[in-house]
Amino acid sequence: MPDTQTIPEPRARVRSMKEYHPPLGCRDALRLDFNENTVACSPAVRNVLSRIAAGDLTRYPERAPVEAKVARHLGLVPEQIALTNGVDEAIHVLFEAFLEAGDELLLPVPTYTMYEVYASATDASVVAVQAGDDLQFPFERLLAAITPRTKIIAIANPNSPAGSVASREQILAIARRAPHAVILVDEAYFHFHGETVIDLIGIQPNLVVARTFSKAYGLAGLRVGVLAAPVDLMQWIRRVLSPYSVNSVALACLPAALDDDAYITSYATEVRAARTQFEATLDQANIRWWPSAANFVLVDIGPRHADFVRRMHAAGVLVRDRSNDPGCDGRVRITIGTREQMRHAASALHQAIAAIRAEGDKP
Repeated sequence: MPDTQTIPEPRARVRSMKEYHPPLGCRDALRLDFNENTVACSPAVRNVLSRIAAGDLTRYPERAPVEAKVARHLGLVPEQIALTNGVDEAIHVLFEAFLEAGDELLLPVPTYTMYEVYASATDASVVAVQAGDDLQFPFERLLAAITPRTKIIAIANPNSPAGSVASREQILAIARRAPHAVILVDEAYFHFHGETVIDLIGIQPNLVVARTFSKAYGLAGLRVGVLAAPVDLMQWIRRVLSPYSVNSVALACLPAALDDDAYITSYATEVRAARTQFEATLDQANIRWWPSAANFVLVDIGPRHADFVRRMHAAGVLVRDRSNDPGCDGRVRITIGTREQMRHAASALHQAIAAIRAEGDKP
């Protein structure tokens, strides 16, 4: 028997993957760090939760009836959609289905971190296309980066962390320039932007759209998203997707959430009003910010960004330091909640900035 104990080694790709550790600890404050719904889910969802019996949890989840309802809600047919365990699983299964050795994922950056994480678990390469200082969608640079090896192009629309958008015309131009590639349009923040390309599913043959119910719907804890694709692509996606990955509680609650259009409209309207109000606060404080079509705003704090985040937390407000994102040194992302919540955030921001400036630094 050998003297030293050995353990199985993972694949080389797994050993080289970046680790992602979301800062979820100690979130006992106003949570403006993860772009969640800052109030609650629809009361209709709470009513469904109150009626779920213990016996309901003994059965495997049945997704087909709920997928049919979601398809109708999106103006699609059931064969064109698949419910997923949050939008993260949607991204994961899409990459697993289509990326292999020699392929390239084309990625405008900065953007959602998990695109690169999931791609790095495959044998494909990630080709980053850096946005300029304005952090607008790098349309021309992206077109120029398309090659015969491009297999997936991932476009978060609106994008994080800046809230910038790609126009419908730009997305179509990219899809037509790269007919050999899957064009993923991640519309996680659709309800705050109001523009979509989901109506092009099945018309543009290489277009795929992802949505989440974690943001405006306030169902982040239930982990449910949806992937929409032409039937010819969806048949391969479903081969990778687990039939039981969306739990029965999420499936029970989702129809009620979809039916309560008034709640979603009201919440999104409130957030947009709060965003405008908070942007005025940033102007008054002479802080640079980037125009956003989502439920967050990116601000330029500068070298004292980590100190700013700590001071905001001490004042009971959590914000997200994005300085490690490409081209985002010194920048912090602040989720937009209600107008009342953002007045509290504005007060904390003024105090934090005043303290930093009193020490001789200029955010």
